[in-house]
Amino acid sequence: MKKIFLMATMAMTGLTMQAQNHANLDTYIGAQLATEDLNGTARYVGMGGAMDALGADISTIGTNPAGIGLFRKNQVSGSLGVRVQEEGKSFQDGSKVHASFDQIGIVFSARMGPTGYLNFGFNFHKSRDFNHVLSAAAQSVAGSSQNAQTAIKGVRGDLDTYWGESQVDKLYYNMIENPDKSLSIVQSTDYEFDRAQTGYIGEYDLNLSGNINNRVYLGLTIGIKSVHYNGYTEHFEHLKSTTDPTLTCVLMSDDHRITGTGYDIKLGAIIRPLEESPFRIGAYVHTPTWYELKTSNTARIGDVAQNGYDCKFRFDTPWKFGLSLGHTIGQEWALGAGYEYADYKTCDMRAINDYGYDWDGYYHEHSASDYDMKRSTEKMLRGVHTAKVGVEFRPDPTFALRLGYNYVSPMYQKGAYRDQTLNSPGVYMASTTDYTNWKDTHRITAGVGFTFDNLRWDIAYQYSATKGDFYPYMDNLKGQYYDKSNNLQTLSNYADPVSVKDNRHQVITTLNYTF
Repeated sequence: MKKIFLMATMAMTGLTMQAQNHANLDTYIGAQLATEDLNGTARYVGMGGAMDALGADISTIGTNPAGIGLFRKNQVSGSLGVRVQEEGKSFQDGSKVHASFDQIGIVFSARMGPTGYLNFGFNFHKSRDFNHVLSAAAQSVAGSSQNAQTAIKGVRGDLDTYWGESQVDKLYYNMIENPDKSLSIVQSTDYEFDRAQTGYIGEYDLNLSGNINNRVYLGLTIGIKSVHYNGYTEHFEHLKSTTDPTLTCVLMSDDHRITGTGYDIKLGAIIRPLEESPFRIGAYVHTPTWYELKTSNTARIGDVAQNGYDCKFRFDTPWKFGLSLGHTIGQEWALGAGYEYADYKTCDMRAINDYGYDWDGYYHEHSASDYDMKRSTEKMLRGVHTAKVGVEFRPDPTFALRLGYNYVSPMYQKGAYRDQTLNSPGVYMASTTDYTNWKDTHRITAGVGFTFDNLRWDIAYQYSATKGDFYPYMDNLKGQYYDKSNNLQTLSNYADPVSVKDNRHQVITTLNYTF
């Protein structure tokens, strides 16, 4: 760990974790919980996820539930994968390479009359893989700094409100006795930033589906999600010359954990409009995922910790809507295309403000939106469009080739920022100041499949590329104050963005057994 020198006045002691029931979540952390990766069986990934109207793959249980209705035999499958990240460096528990158990599921298909089937399915898959390392640095920051953000919030009066002070602000507060002195302390020459994330969101889907006259396929999926997020961050700055010769650099770090569960409901349909044609049209809708989560986080300067929080809250993701097309040509070709829309401006962080047991002994909880954070989310995020196309070619019944493309539009508005001045518990309990505005995502996929009687072995490759702009703290925060000579002074803390990338390679293999 980098060495740190502090002023003698920084004689703080660590505090015990405090139990809270506030919405300890901001827009940028919520966005990570609300999004999903392209993951599942190797066949599904190899075709870019464009199987929502083609069906007969267990991964469609989590997109268009009607796809399970196209199974005609029982099937069990399991998938393993390896992910490799191009950018960044291995840091703490974070690694650029990790193996993953991605999927396991089973489908039971029962004939109901001459043409009808009633199918039951269960599947587990990782809908979100948090494993990621992020590194950013700037050799010249024009005197801006992380603790300057606290100084500006002080002269603005943001630290006078109960929710305005973050854990980071409280640690820096003793370093800022007044605006005049702060000018010689808070400026820095450069910074280095490292974050290691681990964990995942596991999705457990239970499905009921069937068909009417082999023309209309309907499906219902009930999903339960389990969140396991771990993050560790270090933000290091070299400080400019100060009035204290021992204060040359500062290291701010944090630990952040999020756990909990959520559930959603998915409805889907697939229709063959022409009886003599295999052409299909699919549609689906997903309710929000209604999460109940627990988070704990602690900020530190060196070895000095500040107010760790142990907090329970609720979080609602957006509705999702999808349309898809599918067509087969003989036994050789399968073609798929799909479109999905989700409005992430509607993400809702909710504080649990009433809970306990009533007179009859029943436990109850009620929650309400974090109004200021919700308004900020509406301002910073946008609706996201996902487009996917895929093709499978079988030159022989025992061998298949697959290609796919998957595109996800940007989630963040142009000029979005992590607002650290909100009157919100999401600010008060924050232990970091950074944010990244990720841009659109391009995924290119390919795969092969081998069939041996009732056994099928599939292998897929996925390349995912995303660029982003990293900011160590708010780049647009200003504050004014009157100095000792009663002259109006302006404090600003501009930080130019640093370009970062999230480019990943994934290889996934699936073994299917039909019985």
